[in-house]
Amino acid sequence: MQSRPRRPNIPSRSEGSNVNVTSAVGMEETVGHQRAKRNSLFAQTVIWISGLICSAFLLGTFAQACSNSQLVQQVQTAQQSLQQVSAKHTQLKRAVDYYNDPSVIESEARQQLEYVRPSEQAVVIVSTDDGGQQQTSTQKSRPQQQGYWQNWWHIFFED
Repeated sequence: MQSRPRRPNIPSRSEGSNVNVTSAVGMEETVGHQRAKRNSLFAQTVIWISGLICSAFLLGTFAQACSNSQLVQQVQTAQQSLQQVSAKHTQLKRAVDYYNDPSVIESEARQQLEYVRPSEQAVVIVSTDDGGQQQTSTQKSRPQQQGYWQNWWHIFFED
């Protein structure tokens, strides 16, 4: 049988030093092993902090994307509103141009406000109940006249 070579039992520390012994193996920890543990703990801490920073940046990016999406929707809504207001403005501008025409102003004044020119005389026909009934009956029996002035002629000079 082959026997294994035994390690010499040489203490690495002096007898009076505080010795850390692992309970499972029964050997003391070396300085290199303690340094490796500290380096491993430092590496884990750096990895965790880096992960947290990356997560924060990722969440910030998602928040910015959501904010940008909402802003785009607001801009589209504002553009649609602007187009509607612009169309209404164009329509009102055309109406202003139409009503600034002197012939339109005169026509509206004559029809709606019953205005007359200074050289003209306004004629208002007021009829009593009997005359109004007779007049309407004669107008219905008479065929419709062709011209506007012919109607006035028949009102004043016929009957």
